[in-house]
Amino acid sequence: MTPGPHRLPAEVLSGLAAGGGGEPAVRHLVAAQDSKHRLLILGVVEWARSEGHPAAGLAERAFDLLAGIEKQAPEAVRRVIRHPAVGAWAKQTLHGLEKGSGGGDPALLGAVSVAAAVRAGIACRAEVPSAEGRVMLPTLGRVTVPVDDSLADLRVREDGKLEVAGSSAVLAPIHRLTSDDRTIDFLLDDLDPYRWDPGKVIDGRLPEAERDRWRQCLGEAWRILTEHHWTIAMECRSAITVLTPIKGPAHGMDSASSRDRFGAIALSSPPDARWLASTFAHEIQHAKLGALLDVLDLTLPDGRRYYAPWRPDPRPLSGLLQGAYAYLGVAGFWRRQRAFEPDLRPHIEFARWRAAAHAVTGTLLGSGRLTADGHRFVSAMRETMTSWLAEPVPPEALAAARSEAAAHREQWELRNG
Repeated sequence: MTPGPHRLPAEVLSGLAAGGGGEPAVRHLVAAQDSKHRLLILGVVEWARSEGHPAAGLAERAFDLLAGIEKQAPEAVRRVIRHPAVGAWAKQTLHGLEKGSGGGDPALLGAVSVAAAVRAGIACRAEVPSAEGRVMLPTLGRVTVPVDDSLADLRVREDGKLEVAGSSAVLAPIHRLTSDDRTIDFLLDDLDPYRWDPGKVIDGRLPEAERDRWRQCLGEAWRILTEHHWTIAMECRSAITVLTPIKGPAHGMDSASSRDRFGAIALSSPPDARWLASTFAHEIQHAKLGALLDVLDLTLPDGRRYYAPWRPDPRPLSGLLQGAYAYLGVAGFWRRQRAFEPDLRPHIEFARWRAAAHAVTGTLLGSGRLTADGHRFVSAMRETMTSWLAEPVPPEALAAARSEAAAHREQWELRNG
């Protein structure tokens, strides 16, 4: 349970800065996020003890249990600790302890330990707080417990079977989405209370018919990625473990990533496989940059707000960098995808987003608020975009891209001044 320091090799940082990095770079970022989650969990236990929190004893026992399980089954513990909702719970709980403002319950670490024990098939016992007769076991599902018990007595047998108060547990499992070739297997998390912003997640569980549609869409999107965008596919396979359904707009789809939930992509119902594939290209960039920023500072404090060609609102410098890096990935996706489709839309998307990301890298470099590492990183991004600007695009697609960009700028100025 002891995290170590992380430094990115120069070749890894160069690959990330150019917009890619591939699976080797992502492995470094995943390792850093594993250590981050361990530090957060350790911080929860130590702060709870130092503040005399009522749940400090339960948290310490859960931590000792988790450490003991790791000695026998390190992969089971790693898988649960890395789970995005575990990182979100630990971050919110530690923040609440530091600020004295409540937040998450330190004793929920017991649920993390029980989940690891179930996965490893290691006998254990833990008391875990319940909410309205439910206990969430990260990566597994939601357990129903006696509603009058504020602390659920959970026991794991040596065969991995879970018992509650001496009886077999009733578990509502987290569903899975698996590609046809079995090379990708995501959790479809519509259960965990820490999976995303409660105001944005869907109401209830995703219906079976909708899950089947997502599965079909994922299968085709994954085929597009593995056949034509293999670097994106390998990065996603290494980094992304969870898809979280969220509410969508009236038209199109929404997607999001979060530094506090590395490994998760939140998205509304995808309209088709091509756009789902492009969403992976977009969100893996956010995931990579968010993880990198936990290791390396790229920006300095800056109170100004800037125009972003993909947003309706002015953005801070850090948000501008996130957007530029994401749309570097989006432009790269459409750059390749236009070779496999006869219509103009891929050409339009490529032309629009290569120009947008290139322009924003200029804004970033001219801001004077990048660190030395940040300046090198954004300069490498700009080199990639500059080379793409020289690639030919059909005149009608280029005209459409410029028209869409101009319309966005006009609407932005009307809205923001």
